[in-house]
Amino acid sequence: MRVVFVHGARVRDGRWWWHRTAALLDEHGIQSVAVPLPSCGETGESPGADGPGLVEDAAALASVLNGGAGDEPTVVVAHSYGGIVVAQAAATVDPSRSAVRHLVLVSSYLPTVGQSLGDFGGEAPAPFLHLDLVGGTFGVVPDLLASTFLQDCDDDVRGAAPGRLARQSLHVVTTPVASAPWPDVPTTYVVCADDRGTPAAAQREFARRADRIAEVEAGHHPFLSQPEVVRDLLLGLDTATAS
Repeated sequence: MRVVFVHGARVRDGRWWWHRTAALLDEHGIQSVAVPLPSCGETGESPGADGPGLVEDAAALASVLNGGAGDEPTVVVAHSYGGIVVAQAAATVDPSRSAVRHLVLVSSYLPTVGQSLGDFGGEAPAPFLHLDLVGGTFGVVPDLLASTFLQDCDDDVRGAAPGRLARQSLHVVTTPVASAPWPDVPTTYVVCADDRGTPAAAQREFARRADRIAEVEAGHHPFLSQPEVVRDLLLGLDTATAS
Protein backbone atom coordinates (compact mmCIF):
# COMPACT_ATOMS: atom_id res chain seq x y z
CA MET A 1 0.00 0.00 0.00
CA ARG A 2 1.12 3.53 -0.79
CA VAL A 3 -0.27 6.58 1.01
CA VAL A 4 -0.60 10.00 -0.62
CA PHE A 5 -1.16 12.88 1.80
CA VAL A 6 -2.87 16.18 0.89
CA HIS A 7 -2.58 18.91 3.50
CA GLY A 8 -5.07 21.64 4.33
CA ALA A 9 -5.24 25.34 3.58
CA ARG A 10 -2.86 28.14 4.47
CA VAL A 11 0.16 26.01 5.34
CA ARG A 12 3.33 24.85 3.59
CA ASP A 13 5.85 22.02 4.04
CA GLY A 14 3.22 19.33 3.73
CA ARG A 15 5.62 16.56 4.68
CA TRP A 16 6.06 18.11 8.12
CA TRP A 17 2.32 18.26 8.84
CA TRP A 18 2.06 14.53 8.21
CA HIS A 19 5.48 13.50 9.55
CA ARG A 20 4.39 11.78 12.75
CA THR A 21 1.90 9.53 11.03
CA ALA A 22 4.24 8.96 8.09
CA ALA A 23 6.99 7.78 10.45
CA LEU A 24 4.65 5.24 12.05
CA LEU A 25 3.57 3.94 8.65
CA ASP A 26 7.19 3.65 7.58
CA GLU A 27 7.74 1.26 10.50
CA HIS A 28 5.25 -1.03 8.77
CA GLY A 29 6.96 -0.71 5.41
CA ILE A 30 4.34 1.66 4.01
CA GLN A 31 5.72 4.48 1.90
CA SER A 32 4.03 7.85 1.76
CA VAL A 33 4.31 11.11 -0.11
CA ALA A 34 2.94 14.57 0.69
CA VAL A 35 1.73 16.59 -2.29
CA PRO A 36 3.04 20.19 -2.48
CA LEU A 37 0.22 22.64 -3.22
CA PRO A 38 1.03 25.47 -5.66
CA SER A 39 -1.67 27.76 -4.22
CA CYS A 40 0.29 27.79 -0.94
CA GLY A 41 3.52 28.75 -2.69
CA GLU A 42 5.09 25.30 -2.34
CA THR A 43 6.18 24.96 -5.96
CA GLY A 44 7.93 28.29 -6.38
CA GLU A 45 5.04 30.32 -7.74
CA SER A 46 3.74 33.23 -5.68
CA PRO A 47 0.16 32.91 -4.46
CA GLY A 48 -2.20 35.77 -5.19
CA ALA A 49 -4.96 36.97 -7.47
CA ASP A 50 -2.99 35.89 -10.54
CA GLY A 51 -1.24 32.99 -8.84
CA PRO A 52 -1.96 29.27 -8.83
CA GLY A 53 -5.23 28.06 -7.34
CA LEU A 54 -7.39 25.00 -6.96
CA VAL A 55 -6.89 23.81 -10.54
CA GLU A 56 -3.12 23.79 -10.08
CA ASP A 57 -3.41 22.10 -6.68
CA ALA A 58 -5.58 19.38 -8.20
CA ALA A 59 -3.14 18.97 -11.08
CA ALA A 60 -0.29 18.48 -8.59
CA LEU A 61 -2.23 15.70 -6.87
CA ALA A 62 -3.27 14.11 -10.16
CA SER A 63 0.37 14.12 -11.31
CA VAL A 64 1.42 12.16 -8.22
CA LEU A 65 -1.45 9.70 -8.61
CA ASN A 66 -1.02 9.25 -12.35
CA GLY A 67 2.70 8.73 -11.80
CA GLY A 68 1.60 5.80 -9.70
CA ALA A 69 3.49 2.81 -8.49
CA GLY A 70 2.21 0.16 -10.85
CA ASP A 71 -0.64 -1.83 -9.35
CA GLU A 72 0.29 -0.98 -5.77
CA PRO A 73 -2.92 0.01 -3.93
CA THR A 74 -2.99 3.72 -3.12
CA VAL A 75 -4.82 5.44 -0.28
CA VAL A 76 -5.31 9.21 -0.52
CA VAL A 77 -5.50 10.92 2.88
CA ALA A 78 -6.71 14.52 2.70
CA HIS A 79 -7.13 17.09 5.43
CA SER A 80 -9.59 19.99 5.56
CA TYR A 81 -9.21 21.94 2.26
CA GLY A 82 -7.49 18.84 0.90
CA GLY A 83 -10.93 17.34 0.32
CA ILE A 84 -11.65 20.09 -2.21
CA VAL A 85 -8.38 19.26 -3.96
CA VAL A 86 -9.25 15.56 -4.08
CA ALA A 87 -12.65 16.34 -5.57
CA GLN A 88 -11.21 18.49 -8.34
CA ALA A 89 -8.36 16.07 -9.06
CA ALA A 90 -10.80 13.24 -9.76
CA ALA A 91 -11.53 14.84 -13.14
CA THR A 92 -7.99 14.23 -14.39
CA VAL A 93 -6.85 11.12 -12.50
CA ASP A 94 -6.44 8.11 -14.77
CA PRO A 95 -7.91 5.10 -12.93
CA SER A 96 -5.78 2.72 -14.97
CA ARG A 97 -2.62 4.35 -13.63
CA SER A 98 -3.46 5.64 -10.16
CA ALA A 99 -4.60 2.43 -8.38
CA VAL A 100 -6.53 4.52 -5.84
CA ARG A 101 -8.40 2.12 -3.59
CA HIS A 102 -9.60 4.32 -0.75
CA LEU A 103 -10.03 7.96 0.25
CA VAL A 104 -9.65 9.08 3.86
CA LEU A 105 -10.92 12.57 4.60
CA VAL A 106 -9.87 14.09 7.93
CA SER A 107 -12.03 16.98 9.16
CA SER A 108 -12.46 17.71 5.48
CA TYR A 109 -14.84 19.24 2.99
CA LEU A 110 -16.74 16.87 0.71
CA PRO A 111 -18.22 19.00 -2.09
CA THR A 112 -20.59 17.95 -4.80
CA VAL A 113 -19.99 19.05 -8.39
CA GLY A 114 -20.36 22.82 -8.66
CA GLN A 115 -19.71 23.57 -5.01
CA SER A 116 -16.72 25.58 -3.81
CA LEU A 117 -14.93 26.01 -0.50
CA GLY A 118 -16.75 29.30 -0.02
CA ASP A 119 -20.11 27.54 -0.03
CA PHE A 120 -19.28 26.08 3.37
CA GLY A 121 -18.39 29.31 5.17
CA GLY A 122 -20.50 31.84 7.00
CA GLU A 123 -21.47 35.33 5.91
CA ALA A 124 -18.33 36.77 7.52
CA PRO A 125 -14.79 35.32 7.53
CA ALA A 126 -13.90 33.19 10.54
CA PRO A 127 -12.01 35.16 13.23
CA PHE A 128 -8.88 33.07 12.75
CA LEU A 129 -8.58 34.15 9.09
CA HIS A 130 -6.71 37.16 7.71
CA LEU A 131 -7.71 38.31 4.23
CA ASP A 132 -5.61 40.49 1.93
CA LEU A 133 -8.11 41.48 -0.72
CA VAL A 134 -5.60 43.68 -2.56
CA GLY A 135 -2.94 40.99 -2.77
CA GLY A 136 -5.48 38.22 -3.30
CA THR A 137 -4.32 35.98 -0.46
CA PHE A 138 -5.57 34.70 2.86
CA GLY A 139 -3.92 33.12 5.87
CA VAL A 140 -4.24 32.20 9.52
CA VAL A 141 -3.94 34.85 12.22
CA PRO A 142 -0.73 33.58 13.87
CA ASP A 143 -1.85 34.36 17.41
CA LEU A 144 -4.90 32.12 16.96
CA LEU A 145 -3.13 29.14 15.39
CA ALA A 146 -2.46 27.17 18.58
CA SER A 147 -5.76 27.83 20.33
CA THR A 148 -7.87 27.10 17.25
CA PHE A 149 -6.04 24.30 15.47
CA LEU A 150 -3.41 22.83 17.80
CA GLN A 151 -4.93 22.92 21.28
CA ASP A 152 -4.39 19.18 21.80
CA CYS A 153 -0.88 19.06 20.32
CA ASP A 154 2.34 19.04 22.32
CA ASP A 155 4.79 21.90 22.69
CA ASP A 156 7.09 20.60 19.94
CA VAL A 157 4.30 20.82 17.38
CA ARG A 158 3.06 24.17 18.64
CA GLY A 159 6.56 25.56 18.44
CA ALA A 160 7.27 24.34 14.91
CA ALA A 161 3.90 24.97 13.27
CA PRO A 162 3.90 28.81 13.06
CA GLY A 163 6.95 28.75 10.79
CA ARG A 164 4.97 26.60 8.37
CA LEU A 165 2.01 28.91 7.89
CA ALA A 166 1.54 30.23 4.37
CA ARG A 167 -0.42 32.81 2.47
CA GLN A 168 -2.68 31.12 -0.06
CA SER A 169 -4.37 32.30 -3.24
CA LEU A 170 -7.76 33.59 -2.19
CA HIS A 171 -9.52 32.41 -5.33
CA VAL A 172 -9.31 28.79 -4.15
CA VAL A 173 -12.33 29.77 -2.03
CA THR A 174 -14.57 30.60 -4.97
CA THR A 175 -13.51 28.03 -7.58
CA PRO A 176 -16.19 25.32 -7.97
CA VAL A 177 -15.14 21.71 -8.31
CA ALA A 178 -15.76 19.97 -11.62
CA SER A 179 -15.91 16.47 -10.15
CA ALA A 180 -16.48 14.55 -6.94
CA PRO A 181 -15.28 10.96 -6.45
CA TRP A 182 -17.26 10.14 -3.32
CA PRO A 183 -19.89 7.92 -4.99
CA ASP A 184 -17.28 5.95 -6.95
CA VAL A 185 -14.32 5.41 -4.58
CA PRO A 186 -14.62 3.87 -1.09
CA THR A 187 -14.38 6.76 1.36
CA THR A 188 -13.79 7.00 5.10
CA TYR A 189 -14.51 10.26 6.88
CA VAL A 190 -12.66 11.02 10.12
CA VAL A 191 -14.69 13.34 12.35
CA CYS A 192 -12.54 15.30 14.80
CA ALA A 193 -14.93 15.86 17.68
CA ASP A 194 -12.85 18.55 19.44
CA ASP A 195 -12.03 20.53 16.29
CA ARG A 196 -12.26 24.29 16.90
CA GLY A 197 -11.66 25.18 13.26
CA THR A 198 -14.28 23.05 11.51
CA PRO A 199 -17.19 22.33 13.87
CA ALA A 200 -17.92 18.65 14.46
CA ALA A 201 -21.55 19.18 13.45
CA ALA A 202 -20.45 20.36 10.00
CA GLN A 203 -18.06 17.43 9.70
CA ARG A 204 -20.84 14.97 10.47
CA GLU A 205 -22.90 16.43 7.66
CA PHE A 206 -20.02 15.95 5.22
CA ALA A 207 -19.50 12.44 6.57
CA ARG A 208 -22.97 11.46 5.39
CA ARG A 209 -21.48 11.32 1.87
CA ALA A 210 -18.82 8.80 2.92
CA ASP A 211 -19.09 5.02 3.12
CA ARG A 212 -17.59 4.80 6.57
CA ILE A 213 -17.28 7.19 9.52
CA ALA A 214 -14.66 7.16 12.26
CA GLU A 215 -14.90 9.69 15.08
CA VAL A 216 -11.93 10.63 17.26
CA GLU A 217 -11.69 12.89 20.31
CA ALA A 218 -9.15 15.18 18.72
CA GLY A 219 -8.63 18.68 17.41
CA HIS A 220 -8.03 19.72 13.81
CA HIS A 221 -4.78 17.75 13.35
CA PRO A 222 -5.13 14.23 14.80
CA PHE A 223 -2.25 13.02 12.60
CA LEU A 224 -0.02 15.21 14.80
CA SER A 225 -1.76 14.89 18.17
CA GLN A 226 -2.79 11.21 17.90
CA PRO A 227 -0.75 9.72 15.04
CA GLU A 228 -1.16 6.17 16.35
CA VAL A 229 -4.93 6.45 15.90
CA VAL A 230 -4.56 7.59 12.30
CA ARG A 231 -1.96 4.91 11.61
CA ASP A 232 -4.23 2.18 12.95
CA LEU A 233 -7.14 3.43 10.86
CA LEU A 234 -5.02 3.30 7.71
CA LEU A 235 -3.62 -0.13 8.50
CA GLY A 236 -7.16 -1.42 8.93
CA LEU A 237 -8.39 -0.37 5.49
CA ASP A 238 -9.32 -3.00 2.92
CA THR A 239 -7.38 -2.00 -0.20
CA ALA A 240 -7.63 -5.33 -1.98
CA THR A 241 -10.68 -4.50 -4.08
CA ALA A 242 -10.22 -2.16 -7.02
CA SER A 243 -12.24 1.01 -6.90
